[in-house]
Amino acid sequence: MRFSLWTNLSQPWDDVADVVRHAEGTGWDGVYVADHFMADAGGPFPADQPNFEATAVLAALASLTERVRLSALVFGITYRHPAVLAKWAATTDHISGGRLLLGVGAGWQQNEHDQYGIPLGPPGERVDRFEEALRVLRGLLDDETTTVDGDHYTVRDAIAYPKPVQPRLPILVGATGPRMLGVVARHADEWNMWSLPPDLAAKRAELDRACEANGRDPGTIATSTQALFVVLDDNDEAQTWIDMLKGRPCVAGTPERIAESVAAWREAGVDELVVPDFTLGTGAQRADALDRIIEQVAPDFR
Repeated sequence: MRFSLWTNLSQPWDDVADVVRHAEGTGWDGVYVADHFMADAGGPFPADQPNFEATAVLAALASLTERVRLSALVFGITYRHPAVLAKWAATTDHISGGRLLLGVGAGWQQNEHDQYGIPLGPPGERVDRFEEALRVLRGLLDDETTTVDGDHYTVRDAIAYPKPVQPRLPILVGATGPRMLGVVARHADEWNMWSLPPDLAAKRAELDRACEANGRDPGTIATSTQALFVVLDDNDEAQTWIDMLKGRPCVAGTPERIAESVAAWREAGVDELVVPDFTLGTGAQRADALDRIIEQVAPDFR
């Protein structure tokens, strides 16, 4: 199992760079960032807090690091034209020496679309648009020329050079709904969702059935997941944290307690656990929490 960091882009750039360098130097396998222009309206964070733009951050991190895999959870295709995103992905794969994982999703956050004048569209339209976008992405990343004449995207005899460093740049898709799981079965190299272990197991079974219906070997799709983590010295306050973060998957407690959840995720088929730094504190406190996870939890699952 891989262990990766998801760092918050609402913190100062020096803090982003510091925590990523710390992850790189202490054995974490990957680094993720969110692709949003602002916090979700009505969410736990104020919508007007600063928030860095994800493509610029990942290109910068490609130069700051040498080893960790880099990705977004996930690029919203509603505001990332797939042809332009493919060009960015190939470029960043070269900057990183072949370490990019291209994470994409159908888009969902209403307030950033409203404020920037970008149509979001109803769910069914979003899924249709997203599947067309994946055809554009895969073609431009892999093929000499790409033609897609769809309802949402039209590219004709399109070229995109240079190709990525990786022979097949992997695409991760974030998805939970039945139609989107079908898209995962047809197109994705990796699947991601927020979860606790029982939820992940149930959704992975749905994905396996979608793979069977689409003639895809389920074993060719990797699984990654994330939850909020709170690392404690004892378990007395664990339930308080879980209650306070109600509505978001959360694992709280000592490294030994956290390891119990990791074991359940592994049993459910998880290949990569993504740890957001949102609830780990800042500075030395955050570094200590990350060290306790990578040193006391991760070794038993690698």
